[in-house]
Amino acid sequence: MQTTRNARQLLSRARLLLSRNGVRTATTVSQEKDAQTPQSNQTDTDQGKTTHFGFQTVAESEKEQKVHEVFEQVAQSYDVMNDAMSMGIHRLWKDIFVERLGPTHGMRLLDMAGGTGDITFRYLKYLANQPNTEGRSSHVTISDINQHMLNVGEERSKRLGLTTDKLPNLSIDWQCADAEKLPFKNDEFNAYTIAFGVRNCTHVDKVLSEAYRVLQPGGRFMCLEFSHLTNETMQWLYDQYSFQVIPPMGQLLAGQWQAYQYLVESIRKFPKQEDFKHMIEKAGFVGVTYENLTFGIVSIHSGFKL
Repeated sequence: MQTTRNARQLLSRARLLLSRNGVRTATTVSQEKDAQTPQSNQTDTDQGKTTHFGFQTVAESEKEQKVHEVFEQVAQSYDVMNDAMSMGIHRLWKDIFVERLGPTHGMRLLDMAGGTGDITFRYLKYLANQPNTEGRSSHVTISDINQHMLNVGEERSKRLGLTTDKLPNLSIDWQCADAEKLPFKNDEFNAYTIAFGVRNCTHVDKVLSEAYRVLQPGGRFMCLEFSHLTNETMQWLYDQYSFQVIPPMGQLLAGQWQAYQYLVESIRKFPKQEDFKHMIEKAGFVGVTYENLTFGIVSIHSGFKL
């Protein structure tokens, strides 16, 4: 009874906040067809190259800073909001993602945009449950363009006891880096993961190219990202929830309306599953596939470097 009462109060306050803020809603989304059918991340104008920041058109040079500010604002409340927005389902998505990767001892993983450690911690747990009879050493580099996110992840790793002195045959690095310009050598890793991060990058093609460069031949690229539902009715319901509940929820729980408005909009601007598959193939990967989870709310994309 108390949980139901709290949920009703939250929705009531969300509706009140919506009435006070002139923001886009799901109805607006249906009117902005270009947001539903993105063709590319960049366009050329007379004033130079532009790209999207949510539904806004901004100069390419501005997007990185704007995205940086968003994640700087939400870093401390990121995990709470993930649970609230997805009703905890994001945990299952990430579990499945790591299971599909199937970590093995001896793996060198680059977990890109992995600041808070969600994928890395699952990777470590998976390895811990696998016998390491040969004593093979494994390595993971957690990298993110935002140092605030990395700080949150490092603190979490300490609280969980996931430090190198307590994990034999394993080394961990935390490194601030841009996915479009990685500071790593060619062929340095045999697995590359990026979860809910690629859509925030200005040049997705450069991200994919860099992923290909740093992977060893036979290495695997895996991406978990919000996607597009295949059922129109369910997509409409999803839009209603996304635009009318998530931004006010962000205001109530994290004091951040605009940051979560951007996150919702950025999902709608990301390429559809088949389009992104072609982008991965264009970067040089083979055996490229995708798997829809929860009717296509998110998808797991996979490819190999030969």
